[in-house]
Amino acid sequence: MSKNSPKSAVVAFKVEEDLATFLDQLPNKSDFIRRAIHAQLGIACPLCRGTGKVTEEIHDHFTAFLKKYELHSCDGCGDEFAVPKEDVERLSPAVQRVVETVRQGGPEFCYTCVGHDHAEET
Repeated sequence: MSKNSPKSAVVAFKVEEDLATFLDQLPNKSDFIRRAIHAQLGIACPLCRGTGKVTEEIHDHFTAFLKKYELHSCDGCGDEFAVPKEDVERLSPAVQRVVETVRQGGPEFCYTCVGHDHAEET
C-alpha cells in the first residue's frame, strides 16, 4: 500500500487504556497503526513474485530495483540474476554479452556460469 493511496474505510477496535494513551500521543496515530499492521502481516515480495512476505520498506526498495532490472533464472546453476533494462553500454563486454544473449532469447546463464563449459556447449 502506498502512503499516498486514498483511505476511504474506517476501522475501529478496542485497546487497553495504556495503549490508547500512547496512541493519542503520536503525531499520526493512523499512520502508526497502518505501519504496524503491514509489519505484522507483511506485503507480497516483488522479487519472489508474491510467494514471500516483506515489510513495506523492503517492498518499495525492490519495486524500484525491478524498474531498472529484470530477474532471470540461470540455466546452469538455477540462481536468480539481474539483467539491466537500460544503460548496457556502460557495462563490461562480458556482462553485455550475457544481457544480449538473454534479450535475444538464448540460454540464460548468470554472470558466473557464462564462462563455464556447460554454458558454451548450448
